[in-house]
Formats: sequence, C-alpha cells, structure tokens
Amino acid sequence: MTGDRDFNLNASVTRRRAVKLGAGLVAAPAILRAGVARAADDVIRVGMVSPQTGPLAGFGEADGFILDGVRKALAGGLQSGGKTWKVEIIVKDSQSNPNRAAEVASELILRDKVDLILASAAPETTNPVADQAEVNEVPCITTNCPWQPYFFGRNGDPAKGFKYTYHFFWGLEDVIGAFLNLWDTVPTNKIVGGIFPNDADGNAWGDPKLGLPPALAAAGYKLIDPGRFQVMSNDFTAQITAFKQAGCEIITGNAIPPDFATFWAQCAQQGFKPKIVTIGKALLFPAVIDSLGDRGNGLSTEIWWGPTHPYKSGLTGQSTRDLCDAYTAATKRPWTQPLGFQHALLEVAVDVLKRAKNVKASESILESIVATNYKSIVGPVNWTGKPVKNVTKTPLVAGQWRKGPKGFELIIAENKTAPDVPLGGKLEPLS
Repeated sequence: MTGDRDFNLNASVTRRRAVKLGAGLVAAPAILRAGVARAADDVIRVGMVSPQTGPLAGFGEADGFILDGVRKALAGGLQSGGKTWKVEIIVKDSQSNPNRAAEVASELILRDKVDLILASAAPETTNPVADQAEVNEVPCITTNCPWQPYFFGRNGDPAKGFKYTYHFFWGLEDVIGAFLNLWDTVPTNKIVGGIFPNDADGNAWGDPKLGLPPALAAAGYKLIDPGRFQVMSNDFTAQITAFKQAGCEIITGNAIPPDFATFWAQCAQQGFKPKIVTIGKALLFPAVIDSLGDRGNGLSTEIWWGPTHPYKSGLTGQSTRDLCDAYTAATKRPWTQPLGFQHALLEVAVDVLKRAKNVKASESILESIVATNYKSIVGPVNWTGKPVKNVTKTPLVAGQWRKGPKGFELIIAENKTAPDVPLGGKLEPLS
C-alpha cells in the first residue's frame, strides 16, 4: 500500500484463527474430486456465479449489461492455440447464499463441464465457489471481496496458498488506510464505533489481531466494538447506546444494505448524531443512498472504482467513463462500483483463455492465469505472490456521497492510497 500509513495484515495465521475469520460463513457442502472430463468440441465454457437476488443483489445488478457487451465482443469467436473457439458463458445466481453458491458451482463443474469458473461479490459467493473449483481441480478467478476474508476465510496458508483458485481485489490494510486518511481531514475526538456483522466480512473487519482494531489503535483512534450482530437484524439499540455512552463521533464497519438502513434509521430515532459515518459494502450503491433520502447526504465509503479512474478495458477499449456512460444510457440507472470489476473479471478471463496453449486442459489454463500481466479497466492484474500466492491487489480510495441538483454523486475525498486517481473534493462532516 502506498500513502502515509502501512499496516501489515499479511501475518502468519494459525488454523484456529483462519477458522475464526471465516466463522460467519455457512459451511458449503464438500464435493469429492470427480475427475471432471472436458467436452471435446469447439466451445469454451465459462461458468460465472454472482448474487442476482437476495440482500447482496446490488453486486450483481450490472451483470446483464456487462455480459451483453462481452458476448458481443466475442461474437466472432476467441483465438487460442491457433484455433477459433466459440465461447459460452453460463451464469448462475448464488441468491446471496453460500450454500446455494456451492451448489451451482458444483453444477457448473460436474454437469456443464466448464473450462473456467468465475465468481464475485463478497465471501458468501467467492469462497464456496472457489472451494468447489479447488477440490475439483478447475481453474477459478474471483473478485469483489477483500482478500483476507477470501484467503483466510478458506483456511488459506500463506506458506502454501491454493493451486487452482486466484483472486484480484484490495485488502483490509487498504481500506483501513483509506478510512484513516479520510478521517484525519476532519477534527474529531477519534472515538470510533464499529458495527460488524457475524459473517465472513464482519469477522475479518473486526478481528482483534488482523482487522481494524489494532490499526485504529496504532493511529490514535479508540474503537468501541459492542460485538457482532446477526445479519438482517431489526434492533441496533444495544450498539447505539454503547456508541452514545462512549461519545463516538465516527461510525465505521461493514454491513449489507438492509442492516445499515435499519441501523441508520434507529440512530435518528434515538438521537445519535455522529460527525462521520464510513461504512463498507452497504454504502457502495446509489440505490441504497437514494432510499435513505436526505439522511444519505454526507455518508462515506471506500471507492473501488469509478468514472474518473485512469484505466481502460483491454477487451473493448472503453475508458472507465465510457463504461459508466454506456451503462447509464442503456439502463437509465446510475453506475455502480461493481460494474467495473464485473467487466474486469470477464476481460481477465478472456485474456487468460487467449494465452492458454490448450483451453481444454485445466493445467494449461492454470499456467496462463499464473503468467497474467494484464491492464484491466480496474487497474493492473498480475499474480506475483504478493500479498499471498493467489491474490493480487487493485487500487482503493475513499469518498463521500453528496446530494446535488441531479441527485447523489460519489466524490473521491481521499487518494493517498492510490494517488493516480484524482480527487473530487474534501470530506465534510455530517450536518
């Protein structure tokens, strides 16, 4: 990570701690390796799993648009190994449920005989899909999940890593650095209330050794952590009371949109008015901010990607602005951050398949993944063994939602962690 802080979250982790980090993730049913046979035809089959329904559906909102564009780009086939191949992309809905994600991944591998499997959107989807791919020896690429919940949530050993499953995204060290740099621009008492759900993300973010607590303490901030709440909770009185008693002026954490909406409404009902509210996951989506009305104004979050990022697609040639504008024109909806990563997931997959010597051999596709050195619409993707064997990181900044004449706009207010991404303004305290 670049910037004025450097947090080492790539520490050695015991098996017990790795299990703890993934404790909120429902155990996916194991599939014994079945010696998957590939279809001997002229079709490359790519499986893709993402949440189309359920509380995480916002992550999959742009999938249809992205798939339409990629299918058009591949309409003439894909050149690989001196041959032109048809490409079939088979999409499955995880329903925001890890057991369902594991089930459909198994179907893609064992029934549809996919040559490569892709997954995105939080550990509830990425982890069970990657586990199915690993045990069945099918190459897999995932994104849209901080790397610690992905890697340690699957009991990953930094000394060994995984063989068939690879991931690109940022890590908790990056989001911590971005949040702290953001908060330092506004005078506060540095007392922070944390809301962390009892799921893989929440347990990783709130982990006392590898999550936010030690990093915040090292930076002079005091974290008030009232404990994990159950996903889809309807009462946050205990958390709000603890934050009021401690005098918290900053609220942070990680939550799905429905849980944050409930929490934020109850903050208003109970007269709790922090100066800064910076939440991961829930505040990514314009639809969520719109649903909050005026109380969405001034909320802040991490920013993975957006129209001002200085990257372009290696598949379509579109800039980040081009892709955002095309999405808005086609759907009449504002762009969302997962838009860029869903596009990147597919363009990276296409690059891997183009370079593979034999797209019908898992080992050949795996060799191509490992050798990736690709410039995507979300930034460079190349697995060099850092921070761990199966993970490569993408840039991260932070920003604030501002209400203007045309609705809410997400302004980049912190870029020390990725200085090539231009600033759009400064953080303003909540009024």
